[in-house]
Amino acid sequence: MTTLFTRIIDGEIPGRFVWADDVAVAFTTIAPITDGHTLVVPRAEIVELTQAPDDVLAHLTRVARTIGQAQQAAWSAPRVALLVAGFEVPHLHLHVLPAWDESSLTFANARHDVPAEDLDAAAGRVRSALRDAGHGAHVPAALDSPAI
Repeated sequence: MTTLFTRIIDGEIPGRFVWADDVAVAFTTIAPITDGHTLVVPRAEIVELTQAPDDVLAHLTRVARTIGQAQQAAWSAPRVALLVAGFEVPHLHLHVLPAWDESSLTFANARHDVPAEDLDAAAGRVRSALRDAGHGAHVPAALDSPAI
């Protein structure tokens, strides 16, 4: 069965894309714990972390680090958090988010009432920081498209 994330990648459901390459995409979540909270997702439907081939997992981690560096630049965050849970969607995804302290790093703090324009602005900040860092080749041409 096609996952929710595959439907986002395929353009059936809207997404706010900040990264795209042949192996992975990254888009901001609609329920961020902190501004700029981004999901790094393999294009292949891999159910969870332990099922990922080594090369795919290594690639996802490199993309997550790059996204995290952009988040630190965009929000002046002292740290970046990487969370892998995967219970809400059976498609491997890495949560990457700017972080100021450990106590806030819980999905209980996810905000479900963020206005669309604020979500767009946060995605725009990540995209700009990625371009500024020299990763423009992987920033999709349009916010709502995983095509580069």
